[in-house]
Amino acid sequence: MTDPVYRRVVIKLSGEYLAGQQGFGIDQPTVDRVADDLIAARHLGTEVAVVIGGGNMVRGVEVSSRGVSRTTGDTMGMLATIMNCLALEAAIERKGTPARTLSAFVMPEISELFTRTAAHKYLAEGRIVLLGGGTGNPFFTTDTTAVLRAAEIGAQAVLKATNVDGVYSADPKKDPTATRFDRLTHSQAIEGDYRVMDATAFALARETSLPIIVFSIAEPGSIGAILRGVGRGTIVAG
Repeated sequence: MTDPVYRRVVIKLSGEYLAGQQGFGIDQPTVDRVADDLIAARHLGTEVAVVIGGGNMVRGVEVSSRGVSRTTGDTMGMLATIMNCLALEAAIERKGTPARTLSAFVMPEISELFTRTAAHKYLAEGRIVLLGGGTGNPFFTTDTTAVLRAAEIGAQAVLKATNVDGVYSADPKKDPTATRFDRLTHSQAIEGDYRVMDATAFALARETSLPIIVFSIAEPGSIGAILRGVGRGTIVAG
C-alpha cells in the first residue's frame, strides 16, 4: 500500500452534497457512501478531521435575505452543520469506525466542545473527528472554518471536496471553453476570483502556508486517491 502524502488533513464537504438527488435534507445512501470514503482514508494511515457545510438545510445568507438578521441566519446555518456532523458520525460508527463530533458551541447534551486538545486526542486515538458549528461566529463560511481548524490542529492540508475535479477558469458546466488548473498559488486563486472557496479562506491558507487540494467527491474512493497522490485535482499552495 502506498503511504499517504499527508498524515493529517481536514476534509471540507458541502452540506448540499449530503442531500443527494433530493436537493434538501439528508440522503442516507449518500451519507453512507461518504462515510465509506472517510473510513478508507483513515485506513491509509491519515488522521482525518471533517468540516461540513449546512446548505442542505439552511444557508444563512438566504435566510437573512428574507428578513431574518444575518447574525441569526448564520447561527441557524451553523446549527445545521452540527446536524450533518451527527448524521455522518452515526454512519461512520455504524460501520465500525470510531468517530467524534466536536462543536464550536457549548452544548454538552449533544456534542463535546471543540478544543485543540480534544481534537489532538481523538485524532491520535484513530477517530474520525467531525468539526461542527463553523467557527462559532457569524459572517464566516465553513470554507474558512476548514482552513482555521486545519491551522489550529496542525493539519498538513485542506481537502476541498466539490462537484468538479479542480479549479477552472470559469464554471465548466456553463462554459465549455473553461480551462482547468493543475496548480495555483493562493494569491492567484484570490486574484482570479475563483469561487470554489471564498477569498477569506484562501487568504488564511496563504498566511498559514496550508495547501488546499480541490477535487471531485463524486467518484467513490476519490479522497483516498488524493491522499495517495494519484487523484485528479487542483493544488492551491505557495
